Amino acid sequence: MNVANLQLEGLLMAVASINQVLVRKGVLTVEEIDIALRKAEASETSEERSEGMSASSRDAVNFPIRLLELANQCQPEADMPSFSKLARMVGRMKEPYNDQM
Repeated sequence: MNVANLQLEGLLMAVASINQVLVRKGVLTVEEIDIALRKAEASETSEERSEGMSASSRDAVNFPIRLLELANQCQPEADMPSFSKLARMVGRMKEPYNDQM
């Protein structure tokens, strides 16, 4: 596996863990994190941003956002699912784009 991919896995799991701490400490709510992630995904799937992108490229851009959304939904559980389990969940929840290329 590419080392950069492993680094991204670690980074995503670190952000997910930080989000859990922010919720536990009352700094943010699960809903606030969810809204922020949905806004990020919406901006990445906007026509302007995704114009000329293949569906697989859009999936690649949105994968980390979707993984963090799923990790956020696991709160307030003490144990977060592993990266591989979250990644499989992202694959199962993926919705087709309206303008498949």
